[in-house]
Amino acid sequence: MSDDVQPTVSAVRAAVEAVKAALDRHLDAIENRTGEDDPAVYAAFEALASAAEAYDELLYDTFDEVTPFEVPAPDAVPEYAGPEDPEAISVLIRRDYAVVSPDRLFAQARRASEGDPTASSTVNAALGVVFGEYEPDEIAQRHKEFGLEEGDSTVWVAAVDPAEPGEWLDAPFDQTDPHQVICRFDVSSVFDDELGVLDPD
Repeated sequence: MSDDVQPTVSAVRAAVEAVKAALDRHLDAIENRTGEDDPAVYAAFEALASAAEAYDELLYDTFDEVTPFEVPAPDAVPEYAGPEDPEAISVLIRRDYAVVSPDRLFAQARRASEGDPTASSTVNAALGVVFGEYEPDEIAQRHKEFGLEEGDSTVWVAAVDPAEPGEWLDAPFDQTDPHQVICRFDVSSVFDDELGVLDPD
């Protein structure tokens, strides 16, 4: 900000009130989320990031002070360079899990296979049965029942050219262009760690 247009103390106060309101909206969106990739949570996160950045800038320009927290910057995502009206889209989803309770996983695999002992012979065998029987979204919602612990996840919606049936099945993830990603939704504990400084309790 230029020297001849300095922010006022009241502007800083208004900015910190905006951060408080954004925090409330973010928590409310989380408490009322409709699913793992609820767009309302993503929108509330973005609003909180914007409010926090604005407050940080005003605080520095007015008092030469900074905040102790840092929100992950959205500019790490490549700028979209695809068509405004794509003819087709591709939705790419990655969800990571830790296998924390193999016994639960084996029990679900035996249940899904109607008691087939080979279904729970190894973790790999059990995973094959479980993911073959249940939709990934159901596993995401019930992951604890399957002995899994959620890790990072991301959803990308990318513009693509219409494809013929079976055209890309031999290498489905090899041709993703980050510049064709229309929007993405990330879930990670690193965001909680970054924002945790706002409310240590």
